[in-house]
Amino acid sequence: MSHITYAQGDATAPVGAGPKIIVHVCNDVGGWGRGFVLALSERWPEPEASYRSWHRDSETNDFDLGAAQLVPVEPDLWVANVVGQEGIVANEAGPPVRYWAIEAGLAVVAGEAEAMSASVHMPRIGCGLAGGAWPVVEAIIERTLVTNRVSVVVYDL
Repeated sequence: MSHITYAQGDATAPVGAGPKIIVHVCNDVGGWGRGFVLALSERWPEPEASYRSWHRDSETNDFDLGAAQLVPVEPDLWVANVVGQEGIVANEAGPPVRYWAIEAGLAVVAGEAEAMSASVHMPRIGCGLAGGAWPVVEAIIERTLVTNRVSVVVYDL
């Protein structure tokens, strides 16, 4: 049975056997330079380069809120860039998190994880700079990943 496991540690160093996908939330304006992405960029250049190219060429690809891009970084390890944040700062409408977009992106990740028999690893996505509430995101993870038999590990530093 799949479930969410909570662990102390670094989400860029996922634990366990088998294929793994590290998930994080990106914004829809091409910004990369604060939060968890810094830890990703310290380990691998590919997720940032792929995200920036994906955003730059957005008129000819699927880059948009709710999209997900899997980037291989090591054998049996991918980083999923999930576009779940509209803009980069809160405004009169609230924080930039877009729960529906995180849900759509995680649905894509769920399909990929199932196909690869991969587990999914992440920090508390959407709850840092994006301003989301963990109970809401946790419920989305349950609906999209856990109910599709994908094991999830959430890391707290």
